[in-house]
Amino acid sequence: MTVDKEQPPILELTDIGKTFGNIRALSGVSLSVRQGEVTCILGDNGAGKSTLIKIISGLHSYDDGSYRVAGEQVKFASPREALDLGIATVYQDLALAPQQSVWRNFYLGSELTKGVWPLRMLDVETMRDTADEELQKMGIHVPDIDQPVGTLSGGQRQVVAIARAIHFGAKVLILDEPTAALGVKQSGVVLKYISAARKAGLGVIFITHNPHHAFLVGDHFVVLRQGELELSSPRKELTLDDLTHHMSGGADLDALKHELQRIEPPDVGAVHELAEAEQES
Repeated sequence: MTVDKEQPPILELTDIGKTFGNIRALSGVSLSVRQGEVTCILGDNGAGKSTLIKIISGLHSYDDGSYRVAGEQVKFASPREALDLGIATVYQDLALAPQQSVWRNFYLGSELTKGVWPLRMLDVETMRDTADEELQKMGIHVPDIDQPVGTLSGGQRQVVAIARAIHFGAKVLILDEPTAALGVKQSGVVLKYISAARKAGLGVIFITHNPHHAFLVGDHFVVLRQGELELSSPRKELTLDDLTHHMSGGADLDALKHELQRIEPPDVGAVHELAEAEQES
């Protein structure tokens, strides 16, 4: 899907700030997410990634700046309000019940019922068929829709959570470190479906520590460092080496290298003379 740069962003944050007591968690952070685009947010532990996604998803409020969804100013009081506007978050723990079936997890918290009170009951057939159909649409082939979701691979569980969010009307999909605990093959499965979500027209926010994973699917890259923007750049203006450099705190490393180069090396001859004098004494 072609991203229309003239179209207003689905989601836009401007100069967002957040303070917890005496700790400034975020300061002056801006980003925008457009339909059919993957925005990658990178940063080391403590960079502010978690605080930022909690603000976007409605778990935390912000103290400074502005937050707009489809051009309208918002300040969510709960994740439910964000979800009602199509902002869905898939956290690392996935909010799945491992012992329950794939289809039960697909509808977890949004179960369909049929019949008239007081004889209402779960509409099992519709939920099973719909869950299977939606997973098939994303190219997810589950051997048995009734098998416990905990028997799936880590990558497959991530994709079930992604498919669930899309089915229930997500316009913006926030993925919190979805490849962090996965091997190369399973990470590839998740990255494939991040790309599929973009092609389906969603705005995707992909939070990761891994610049290689980000660069495989990203359209825009944001690097946070100590709660501030280290980098905000579209793909066309960036290489993988540039992204890795910023992710690893390259600016600080460059400054340190420059400082060390200014320090003259020790006089080797003087060191030897001092050693000989100490031995004679």
